[in-house]
Amino acid sequence: MKMNHSLSEQLRQIGLCALPAQLDDFVARATKARWSPYQLLEELSRAETAERSRRSLERRLRLSGIKSFKPMADFDWSWPTQVERNVIERALTLDFLSEARNLVLIGSNGLGKTMIAQNLCHQAVLAGYSVSFRSAAALLEDLQRQTPEGRRRKIRSYTNVGLLCLDEVGYLAFDDKAADLLYEVINRRYERKPLVVTTNKAFQEWNEVFPNATCLGTLLDRLVHHADVTVLEGKSYRLRESEMETAARRKKR
Repeated sequence: MKMNHSLSEQLRQIGLCALPAQLDDFVARATKARWSPYQLLEELSRAETAERSRRSLERRLRLSGIKSFKPMADFDWSWPTQVERNVIERALTLDFLSEARNLVLIGSNGLGKTMIAQNLCHQAVLAGYSVSFRSAAALLEDLQRQTPEGRRRKIRSYTNVGLLCLDEVGYLAFDDKAADLLYEVINRRYERKPLVVTTNKAFQEWNEVFPNATCLGTLLDRLVHHADVTVLEGKSYRLRESEMETAARRKKR
C-alpha cells in the first residue's frame, strides 16, 4: 500500500490525472485480465483522455458563468405571441459558431431570452468551445474597474473566447466611455468570433442605453452585419407563473 502511494505521487508528478486516483483498481484489472503491455498502455491512454476531457469540461463550465438554467425542453413555444422557432432551433445546432455570425435576441422581459442564451452557451461548452456568459452590466463594470494594462488583458480575454454572450443589454443606462469599451470588444470580435446578445430594446432605442455615445452607430453596424436578429413578443412568462402560483395558493385557503 505504501509502495502504491509512492507510485501514485510519482504518476502525479509526471502529469497523469486519472491513474493516481485509481491505481489499485487499475492494477487489479490489468492483472485479472492479463493485459499485454500494449493493452495496458491503451487502457492507460483511454483513462487519461477521459479524465482530461472531464476536467476540461468542468473547467469550461465553471469559467463560462452560465450558472443554473432551465433546459430548452421546458421552453413554452406557444407562450410568446411572436417567436421565430426555426431561427432559435438552428442556432442551437451551433452552426453560427463556425461562421462567426452573431445572434441577437430582442424582446421584453420574461420571454425567455436569457434562457435561450444560456442553453446556447451550454451547448457550446459541451461541443468543446470556451464560453463567457456575462450580463452587459457585469462585463462593463469588469472592464471599467481595471487598470489600463488590466483592461487590455480583459479585452483580449473577451475578444478571444470562443463564444461571448452579452445578456440584458438595455436594462441599465451607461455613459459614453462604457459604449467605447463595448465597441472595442465587439469590433475585435467582428468577423472573427461569434457573439450572442439579448436585449429588451430595439436598436433605435439603444441611444437611451448609451446616450451621447459617438461610436453607437458603428457599434450596431458591426453587431448586425453578420447576424441573425430575431424578435420575441408577448407578455412576461414569469408574470404568468407568479399569477398561477398566487391563484393556486388562494385555492388552498
